[in-house]
Amino acid sequence: MVLSRVAAAGSVLLASVVLAACGSSSSDEPKTAEQAPPPTAAATDFPAAGNGKTLQDLQKDLPEGPIFAPSVSVLNKGSNRFGFALFDAGRNQIDDAPVAMYTSQTDGSDLQGPYVARSESLKVSPQYLSKTSSSDPDAAKSLYVADVPFKKKGKYAVTAIARQNGKDFATTTYEVNVGAKGTQPPLPGEKAPKIETLTRADVGGDLSKLDTRQPPAPQLNEVNYADVLGKKPIAVLFGTPLLCQSRVCGPVEDVFLEEQAKGHGDVQFIHQEIYNDNEVKKGFRKQVSQFRLPTEPWVFVIDKDGVVQERLEGAFSAGELQRALAKVEN
Repeated sequence: MVLSRVAAAGSVLLASVVLAACGSSSSDEPKTAEQAPPPTAAATDFPAAGNGKTLQDLQKDLPEGPIFAPSVSVLNKGSNRFGFALFDAGRNQIDDAPVAMYTSQTDGSDLQGPYVARSESLKVSPQYLSKTSSSDPDAAKSLYVADVPFKKKGKYAVTAIARQNGKDFATTTYEVNVGAKGTQPPLPGEKAPKIETLTRADVGGDLSKLDTRQPPAPQLNEVNYADVLGKKPIAVLFGTPLLCQSRVCGPVEDVFLEEQAKGHGDVQFIHQEIYNDNEVKKGFRKQVSQFRLPTEPWVFVIDKDGVVQERLEGAFSAGELQRALAKVEN
């Protein structure tokens, strides 16, 4: 049977829970990537799986706690970057709890874990904080990231244990579909699709046509992706700050813009909106389908030969972006 605490995973982050003056750099020298933050706790701080333990066994003596809100939907067999947020009953984001993830079959069997998460900040310097993000009380400010393996394709239950005030709590549980049939966004090692992206010259300087961020970021619409693909490394961000259901597109474009300003060698930073004429009712722009995107936001880091080296779904921190960019910098 399906677990009583399991809910079907929907769009990236929970839509129901709701998860910038600009600068430039005078240096083309690549920056040192920020090291990944340490795990929020040790694996030994959490209950171990194994010995036939089920998800029900794990949760039975724990009070119900935070709401578990995944920020990823595309998962594959093997190791996966699994981003998520935690919310309290008042829908306030929790960003300072030791937390570890667990996986199981949807009936609760074959419990695996703990996979201790690290806390990644979405904070940017004040000059890169957009009005879009600062005026949205529900805009994401941080996320948890765990490295989670799945042994095979199929449906799994995913959950977490969070520690608050010295006490463990069971989060809500979600069902995810690993290796689901259908289109897959470009994977690392694959050639990136060739798409055309408009520049501010193409729209007569009217940046509102290219970017729903307030204020718009002209630095991210200076070059056409197609003109530099296979010639220079590229970081391309798909997201719509104003219309994003998951409330993370504004914060991640702020992160993206600040990294562009720091200078990363020849890397070309490009932002691509999601909807035609920035109106949801007009449907998705063709670039979205060309990259086979089921959700937003996404960022792809592509080397000078046009090969995808890294991709990040959902919210991502400056450190995660820096570590991805380090794979293609000169």
